[in-house]
Amino acid sequence: MSYWKQLCQRVEQMESGEAGIQKLEAQVKAAAREYDASATTLSSKRAKAAKELQRTVEEELAVLAMAGTVFEAHLATTTAESDWRSTGIDTVEFLISPNPGEPLRPLARIASGGESSRIMLAIETVIATQPGGGPAGQFPDQTLVFDEVDAGIGGRAAETVGRKLRQLGDIRQVLCVTHLPQIASFAHHHFRVEKIVQDGRTVTQVAYLQEDDRRAELARMLSGSQITPAVLAHAEQLLKTNAG
Repeated sequence: MSYWKQLCQRVEQMESGEAGIQKLEAQVKAAAREYDASATTLSSKRAKAAKELQRTVEEELAVLAMAGTVFEAHLATTTAESDWRSTGIDTVEFLISPNPGEPLRPLARIASGGESSRIMLAIETVIATQPGGGPAGQFPDQTLVFDEVDAGIGGRAAETVGRKLRQLGDIRQVLCVTHLPQIASFAHHHFRVEKIVQDGRTVTQVAYLQEDDRRAELARMLSGSQITPAVLAHAEQLLKTNAG
């Protein structure tokens, strides 16, 4: 009798199969319409946000000694269902023209290490100042690494970069490799990285600097090997002014 019931169920399933397929097809079409509407709305909002991002990033870049740089958040939109993704119908690529008269090219291909770091700093600064803190507020444990961010700058521009890095460091963990005392003086924590010869081999050594050692290191960064009382006083003033 049990086998008979199984056969009856299988026959019933086969007879109702066509109706089931039609129901599933209708659900797929409804889901596609819903996705298309939501993705189109999202794409429109992205296009608006991209223009605002371009404007604010270029303003930040001007402050970071990259005035005249053209930045664009380029959106490539697809209508083919085969290209639909969970993130929508747009592909975003950052384009940049670092010098007047140059065409826009992908950031990943043409920017130098220093330029990439400053562009990243500009973008992160813009995001962090948005209502709610953007990703900075959502992922406070995220670590940002800036290398060669001081390439080709000095003086007031270096001070501005240092101040922005410190502000970003208040909400994220920021690691910055720098040779400029103006930038190093803004850090919450200071490490010295140096090469030494140990047992006949060259090794890299990292040392955490306490207050006195940090002042001495800033003085060395300011004047090299000739550290005078005036240089030490300058280093002390940098720490008081920038590190608080």
